[in-house]
Amino acid sequence: MELVHKIDPNDMKSVDPTKFKKSVNGRKGLTPEEAIKLGGGYNTFLQTSLPKNLRVYNPDDETFESSQNLFRSIFLRGFAIEILHVYSGPPGIVYRFRHWGYMDGPFKGHAPTGQLIELFGIGTFELDKESNKIIKAEMFFDRG
Repeated sequence: MELVHKIDPNDMKSVDPTKFKKSVNGRKGLTPEEAIKLGGGYNTFLQTSLPKNLRVYNPDDETFESSQNLFRSIFLRGFAIEILHVYSGPPGIVYRFRHWGYMDGPFKGHAPTGQLIELFGIGTFELDKESNKIIKAEMFFDRG
């Protein structure tokens, strides 16, 4: 939750901002400062190499605030993340997740459908052995 909803890494309680890097789908790991430059939040999870004319959501055009407002207006009941299974424990944690919500609001000219939107993936956390704070996060998922 902190990775999406807190833009200042110093506000995060579960992450060591001096060591932390996160990556999505095998992309380069981002420090908190690099993530902020991309707009933080959802923008770091939705980076893409698709040509601009094929992007339904273009993280290059969104800020932290605009992406938060957009997702909150689409998923009026929230966009929950559910841990389905934990495969290994600290300091290396591997888990399977489901991220889901209902499209109760419009999205960039598309009318709300009420449809369940969900994605499934695998994630890893690496914890610092002394502080037990997260120093590395990786997520792998198909964005559809």
